[in-house]
Amino acid sequence: MIADGAGGPLDQGVVTYLLIGAFLVGWVAWWRLRGRGFRAVPRPVAWSLAGLAALLVVLALILPPIIRPNVTTRPASTAIIAILSPTPGQVFHGTDANPAKIDVQLSLTGARIVTTTSTRLRPDEGHVHITIDGALVSMAYGLDQVVESVPGNHVMTVEFVALDHGPFDPRVLAHVAFVVEP
Repeated sequence: MIADGAGGPLDQGVVTYLLIGAFLVGWVAWWRLRGRGFRAVPRPVAWSLAGLAALLVVLALILPPIIRPNVTTRPASTAIIAILSPTPGQVFHGTDANPAKIDVQLSLTGARIVTTTSTRLRPDEGHVHITIDGALVSMAYGLDQVVESVPGNHVMTVEFVALDHGPFDPRVLAHVAFVVEP
């Protein structure tokens, strides 16, 4: 909290204050119990302070997960994505040595593609990820791409993702099956 200022996460600030408090209370208890300072503090109070310091350290370890904001929640998007090309079942020709070049054309409504990356997520801005058979082949900043594929039956998935390249919730996906023949 001290380093990050007022914008730091709540759980981080709590940990900072608990550890600073544990250090200060523990320091007073240590010096009093060793007989080197704080003689106005009675010994039973010093023992209580030592226990309090231990309690503050334990709280610094167990309290943050309880109060931590839910960082796994992903935003929903206003986008709808569709694959215009390739069409379902379309046949391309290529070999292992010379893969087929597949012209990918997409349509996107309700959002726009931007080239910036950010953790400040917006439901109407993002990027496009293209996978073939589950393998990422393109992280696109446009609606027209050319990707390559070797012979076989394949499924292409396109996903409109958030500015941090993570998925929206629910995911914004489109799929198409195509074939590459030698």
